[in-house]
Amino acid sequence: MQHRIIVLGAGYTGAIAAGRLAKRLHHDDVAITLVNAEPDFVERVRMHQLAVGQDLRPRPLSEMFEGTGVELRIAKVTGVDADRKTVTVVEQGSGAERAGGAEEHGDAEQLPYDTLVYALGSRWNDQGVAGTAEHAHQIASRPGALRLRERLAGLDAGQPVVVVGAGLTGVEAATELAEARPDLAVSLVARGGLGDWLSVKGRSHLHKVVGKLGITVHEHAAVTGVEADRVTTADGPAIPAAVTVWTTGFAVHPIAQATTLEITGTGQIVVDRTMRSLSHPDVYVVGDAAMAMGPGDKPLRMSCASGTPAAWQAADAIAARLTGGKLPNMTVRYYNQCISLGRREGLIQYVTADDRAVDAALTGRLAAVYKELICKGAAWGVANPTLGLPARRRHVVGEAARAGAAEKAAA
Repeated sequence: MQHRIIVLGAGYTGAIAAGRLAKRLHHDDVAITLVNAEPDFVERVRMHQLAVGQDLRPRPLSEMFEGTGVELRIAKVTGVDADRKTVTVVEQGSGAERAGGAEEHGDAEQLPYDTLVYALGSRWNDQGVAGTAEHAHQIASRPGALRLRERLAGLDAGQPVVVVGAGLTGVEAATELAEARPDLAVSLVARGGLGDWLSVKGRSHLHKVVGKLGITVHEHAAVTGVEADRVTTADGPAIPAAVTVWTTGFAVHPIAQATTLEITGTGQIVVDRTMRSLSHPDVYVVGDAAMAMGPGDKPLRMSCASGTPAAWQAADAIAARLTGGKLPNMTVRYYNQCISLGRREGLIQYVTADDRAVDAALTGRLAAVYKELICKGAAWGVANPTLGLPARRRHVVGEAARAGAAEKAAA
């Protein structure tokens, strides 16, 4: 019988893992199924561009995985039974049906697996702030970015837009918006100081660009509520807002919380260095859903920069354990933080292995080009999941040999 591998989620990490597995393992021995709720790959790192009216190139998953041997299922994952090793899915309707609000189509189906790659990622996090769910917009998903796009298109000149959260996502959203719509009054609300995690050079450039774009910055402001026309803060006056964009971090997909998998208080699944679940060795977790430790025993942050190498690590570890090969021994580390500041400006902050800023930073137009190349490269890696790897498909070995290899690795 073929070894059944199911990959849940076709974002950056899930798509990369599925493609890498298809390249590493022989198709006669494994059946790889990739489950995703949408038929297209979503470039999440470009959602701020989509929100301000830019059109993104469609990337159908069916075209990406054509001829790879990966079976694509457009379905919504509704449950994972990690003890019985099954996944429950519901087939999705057509694109038109989803646009009309009919997200599910058909009956629930259970898919059995031998190895599961959990890559369901994350969604926006309202942090429990009153009024956020009712009145704020988010750009953590394509539907959210499209809703914001429609709302922004209807704003008249001079109306205020407030971006809450001044991390990487918030900074990119505010600068992109201010550049694309200079007629709007854009504000950025930061819990701490703007760019306080950057080097002196990086922080100085960020302040310069924000000032040039006419963005009003509210530093050291804790948002306590969101209303239809304003944002309230703990210590200052209310900030007028015809539109509020919420970018204060991410929350993982809630499905793992309903399983017997070992998770953290935030719902992330605890894994080892090979991205293997500590409680269920037939489950691997990549991307934002994983609680993985990086250099300095610090948890890897939710980002494409963490997820991509983690996907390589998981796929290579699965292939090694199935074929009796050598386990990968790569440490997931950081090199830089790539920040777009509109289409013409950028900031590349170089960092230590554990993600702390160093003095060196690349700024200006060259940094914008660098960031664009990174984004294109990431999308290319997903769109060509089996390219760039040597043709080393190996046959799956017997259960006894696999168990021996696993025991040797654990030792």
